[in-house]
Amino acid sequence: MSSSAQTALREVPFKVTNPELIPKERYYDEEFFRLEKQHFWSKVWQMACRLEEIPEVGDWVEYRILDQSVLIVRTNDGVKAYHNACRHRGMELAQGHGNCKNEGFICPFHGWRYNLEGKNTFTWGRHLFSEETLAEVDINLQPVRIDFWANCAFINFDENAAPFYDYIKPIADRLAPHNVDKLQVEWWTSSVVPCNWKLAMEAFMEGLHTMKTHPQIHAAFLPGADRYAGPRDPDTPASPLKLTSEGVIDNFVKFQQLMSDGMGGMVHATDMEVARDLQKTMKLPQDPSEAIAQFQVAMHDEITKRARAKGIPMPDLNEIAKIREPLRRYCFPNVFLLARFGNMAAYRIRPLTAETTLFEIWSLILYPEGEKRPRPIAPTPIAPDDPSYPEIPLQDYSNLPKQQLGLHSTSFKHMVLSREVEGLISNYQRLIDGYLAGESEENLCQASQITSAGLDWPIEDIGFGPAPREVVRGEAFSTVVKVRA
Repeated sequence: MSSSAQTALREVPFKVTNPELIPKERYYDEEFFRLEKQHFWSKVWQMACRLEEIPEVGDWVEYRILDQSVLIVRTNDGVKAYHNACRHRGMELAQGHGNCKNEGFICPFHGWRYNLEGKNTFTWGRHLFSEETLAEVDINLQPVRIDFWANCAFINFDENAAPFYDYIKPIADRLAPHNVDKLQVEWWTSSVVPCNWKLAMEAFMEGLHTMKTHPQIHAAFLPGADRYAGPRDPDTPASPLKLTSEGVIDNFVKFQQLMSDGMGGMVHATDMEVARDLQKTMKLPQDPSEAIAQFQVAMHDEITKRARAKGIPMPDLNEIAKIREPLRRYCFPNVFLLARFGNMAAYRIRPLTAETTLFEIWSLILYPEGEKRPRPIAPTPIAPDDPSYPEIPLQDYSNLPKQQLGLHSTSFKHMVLSREVEGLISNYQRLIDGYLAGESEENLCQASQITSAGLDWPIEDIGFGPAPREVVRGEAFSTVVKVRA
């Protein structure tokens, strides 16, 4: 980038200057939060709704991000988005969800009306207005840019932003084999969590916390499979599994059951039925390593067969396994898709204030094609410590309020990140700085493609800002971080 372009960038308070250190003020400073609202949320592509929320013509749902409200509506010509403000005196037209096929949107203040296409169809007392103030361009609803992926609608308030697919292409290509466009809502829950939205996201960007936060999961790791425990002597061979073939499979099934019970949609009950059936009937080789490899292939195959027999568009899970891509993906800026077999859990995290966050969780599964499903409705938020939550989110939620308070300690200056497994945190935080500084669309697109990545990702060069030091990863990890020239 030229020096003249560099001087045109805006100053960013509490900027990330070392990719391994994140200034604490970014999580509570009101001015930083205001700049995010002005230069970040007003310019990023963001998931506004799942398309199952608006299955019929006339169905609409409100999406709110901070002080902006958008109506997503299914029209005769597809799904469209409008600013939720009457063109008369700014009244919000609707809140929540509903169907307006018959009457369109009616302003509750003075009765101005708008059809599904956003066209003004009635202006009460029209003869009382100057005619030049009632031109169609001035009284029709203002459209919002909209695009679609993974059975969701994404919106962007910035008319100059690059097309949505320019940002999402790599992750969209990687997840396409999972049939993400056919996933549907099984259940949906939400909570208002007393922490900054970024803090809430970062709890799900690495597995390093498993040892202490999720001890039941950590205890179920197979012998020698704890990749966080520390490097071993490169001259010492990997520790062989110390269990019999039956013991390895029993441990694997117990681990998947813990994930199913603890995460909801990530490992579905139907997946566990397959695992238990195979455990009873499958003849295993004596070698434990061969046994676990064969068991996973058989499990993928059986899940695929059983689902397809019911008319479910289940992908070939063994073909997906060959791709060797991380199954748990972060989709910049605030969505996670977490898969282990054919179904997924999904998260969306939205800021409410500098220190409160709306955190939503979905269980997404593949249903038989053509099966009519009930329209999912946004849930009323429940307390983050509500015992109805699965165990794993409860454990993560319990950390967040205490971490938010800890950030205010006068002795604490910045977060210290592992450059090998906490890199997602650094990567997206530096991308936020790019938005706040006013980086070019080309740079933001490139950085967004790099940043949408998997769990336990390393610190990467996102194309601008401070470059990471070179990282040569241990045997448990495969990626090498390269420094920008």
